Amino acid sequence: MSKLYGEQHRGFQDEFETRKLADTIEDVIVHAEVSDEEKAFIESRDMFFLSTVDHLGRPSVSYKGGEKGLVKVVDANTLAFPSYDGNGMYLSAGNMTINNKVGMLFIDFENPHRLRIYGEASVSNNDPLLSEYNDAQLIIRIKITEMWINCPRYIHKYQRVETSKYVPQKDTEAPLPEWKKLDLFQEMLPSKDPGQGRRTRRHYQLRRIAGI
Repeated sequence: MSKLYGEQHRGFQDEFETRKLADTIEDVIVHAEVSDEEKAFIESRDMFFLSTVDHLGRPSVSYKGGEKGLVKVVDANTLAFPSYDGNGMYLSAGNMTINNKVGMLFIDFENPHRLRIYGEASVSNNDPLLSEYNDAQLIIRIKITEMWINCPRYIHKYQRVETSKYVPQKDTEAPLPEWKKLDLFQEMLPSKDPGQGRRTRRHYQLRRIAGI
């Protein structure tokens, strides 16, 4: 029995005569252990996309960025990555504690290539890997259940320009996001947040600075 396909998938496969192709892809390409080549690719990425499901069953997709090596291959079946300071919503982390089923998508836009991963997540605030990531608040570990290389033919080619200045780096203090300086948010920031007392922006600038 297929782990990837349900009746709805089979319906489209039969309509477009791809059932045998889909079965062959699952049998030959889909696996659960990271190869040396896949490890090198994953650990060379400085971003990926993460899909989770919330308390109402709504899907969510988040961009996760950092330095190269953002995601570590802990062993052949396990990945790990940090959760950094964000906007205080903790959507991904919260979703993963409700429903631990996740999807991950790694893409190389310069040399078109992509890797898709399904897995089960755990979230920890005392994981030993915390010390290996500057300013990480949480560590998420993913137990891989399925993974496979996707056809890259529709990946548009883009060039990487530079690393975001906000990415936590060793011995370097990242600049404060402009939205944390807004009057509206000053009293709401956590007590140890470096944005405390840095009020320099007024409420009316919220949409321009925060992009909402």
